[in-house]
Amino acid sequence: MKIDYRNIVPALLVLVRVFLANVKVSIRPRILIGAMTYVVIVSSGLSFSSAAQENESAQNTSSESAQTSSSTLPLPADASQTPPQAVPQATDLVVVNAHPQTTSDWLMQLSEVVKTQNFEVAFVQSRAGRETIPFLWRHGVLEDGTSMEQLNLQNGPGREQIRVNGIVSVFEPDVSPYSLRSEFINGPIPSELLHHPERLKSGYEFVSVGRARVAGRPAQQIRIVSRDNSRFSYQLWLDEDSGMVLKLNMLDLQGGLLEQIQVTSLKITDTPDEYFARINQASLPKPMALTQKQSRQPNWEVKYLPNGMEEVRGDTRRLALTGQVVEYKMYSDGLVDVSVYVQPAKDALGGDLVLRNDLSTFLTLTDGNTQVTVVGEIPLQTANAIATSLSPTAEK
Repeated sequence: MKIDYRNIVPALLVLVRVFLANVKVSIRPRILIGAMTYVVIVSSGLSFSSAAQENESAQNTSSESAQTSSSTLPLPADASQTPPQAVPQATDLVVVNAHPQTTSDWLMQLSEVVKTQNFEVAFVQSRAGRETIPFLWRHGVLEDGTSMEQLNLQNGPGREQIRVNGIVSVFEPDVSPYSLRSEFINGPIPSELLHHPERLKSGYEFVSVGRARVAGRPAQQIRIVSRDNSRFSYQLWLDEDSGMVLKLNMLDLQGGLLEQIQVTSLKITDTPDEYFARINQASLPKPMALTQKQSRQPNWEVKYLPNGMEEVRGDTRRLALTGQVVEYKMYSDGLVDVSVYVQPAKDALGGDLVLRNDLSTFLTLTDGNTQVTVVGEIPLQTANAIATSLSPTAEK
């Protein structure tokens, strides 16, 4: 997380850390301390439903980057990461579909290559004023049909996710390794775009721009535009030979660059990388048994949502530190997740609050007896429209 990721519930404390690092604040000074205290309490006390825990954990996971010791990863002591390769020539690539014509064809080819091909991709994630973050992403299909995937953060102490079929194992510093059930790894590139791009069409329009050149390779450029102009837009470049992502830009409502993912190395081969053969699958942690807890359903709904966005989960929790009850729902359109938190105004520790960085919005509004907080990578006006559309549900 997704804030490097999408497909998860944004953790409030993580978002506040981002805002404090690079934030434009519109707030009454007297309520700042109380509001921040509220955020910390919510972050420390709030636990999500089992599905939310599974998605969020999978997105915030990782391990040692370039070389990982055998005490953390199930690899021999002499195993090491293969350094990223230089951008290959066309002869190194396996062509999946030689004649895509429409944006749907190109997106289908992208989905096919990430599911069926053996590849190694090095890419960097960049935002204005932030350190560039390098990743190594591998996928392989073994002779017995086993699908394996790896996402490795290349800077710092390292974070790593390894997927074997429908189980993702997570390795990160100072945390015991664990596994979750998931069909794909969540990373900086939206999983829905990679695996199910057709599901995005209710909220976004895909517009062919034409040919371009990225990382020295011919590419097809596609614009991804919000159908109701309520969300940020994207520019996507796909490799003409393979269909793989070469570049992905996120743009604000004025067309300014917010975030960029740039592939620096691409290799698609006939056989899986040797890295996967070195993984001892038997020593990977067993998947966690997460049970769905029954809780009172929130008695409110939001009347306004951007096109294609729908509720994907909800929960009600009592905070351990204060005893406060906070109701939560997450909405998603496949590219963007928005979290909404509601509690009685009398229990709130602060008043109205707006925190903004280039990507994310943190908005808290109090209306009568209710305080609502909206968190997500959406424009401020969209967050405000969601917050002010809050309405009680009819009693059943």
